[in-house]
Amino acid sequence: MRLYRTRRNFLLEEGGQFYRIESAGSGTQAWDTLVTRDDLADYLRTAVAKAERVEAPGNDELEAPIGSQEVWAAGVTYYRSRDARMLESKSSGGGDFYDRVYSADRPELFFKATPHRVVRPHGHVAIRDDAAWSVPEPELTLLITPNRQIVGYTVGNDMSSRDIEGENPLYLPQAKVYNRSCALGPGILISSAPLPASTEIHLEILRDGQAAFSGSTTLEAMKRDPASLADYLYRNNTFPYGCFLLTGTGIVPPDEFTLRARDEIRITITGIGTLINVVG
Repeated sequence: MRLYRTRRNFLLEEGGQFYRIESAGSGTQAWDTLVTRDDLADYLRTAVAKAERVEAPGNDELEAPIGSQEVWAAGVTYYRSRDARMLESKSSGGGDFYDRVYSADRPELFFKATPHRVVRPHGHVAIRDDAAWSVPEPELTLLITPNRQIVGYTVGNDMSSRDIEGENPLYLPQAKVYNRSCALGPGILISSAPLPASTEIHLEILRDGQAAFSGSTTLEAMKRDPASLADYLYRNNTFPYGCFLLTGTGIVPPDEFTLRARDEIRITITGIGTLINVVG
């Protein structure tokens, strides 16, 4: 099952068919009430049995699948990511930090976005105007309830300014947190079970209609267990509306590549869908 938020209602996709889920409204409060349920999968299975079948939503109807949730992120969870972070921070002497994080028990976790900074599917993500080296980071993203239950998965784009982060590790918040620096969607795969290690993540960047970069990885290349990342995030921390947690990237464009205005970013995760955004 995949859950979508649109401008007018909440939709559930099952077996290639779409159904409108009855709820107390279609706004943020109703969404928060729905996605903070620990029994979300069971609830939706019951709801779809009596739901009205509808047409698939158009691209302009889709909203980011977020209400009042915070968005957090993990870093250095793939070997490829560790290498890239060490290289970009070499001049500042910070490379050793990332090697130590990769091998440590405690992961790197950082705040990524409030809801108003999150871009909807087919919306415009941003690159900082004071950055010279910007990339998207395609990431499996967890939906976690206030009671620490992973109830779903979506596609996340952790937009990053690599030159700012590489200049000094303490600049990480500026490299990562700014308006339209995050995108989520198109919907949420509702499942409490871990995804298979064979799950593929694919990134394609189109420039003037042509492929400027493409790359793929699988969850098998991920060193950190998503459940462990969620456990560390909730240590001495509470999330009354639940939260989203981006779990790191294993796809890094080459050093000579940087995003430009009007580039189209397409991130596909097996079983979840494709998140499409344009730089603008």
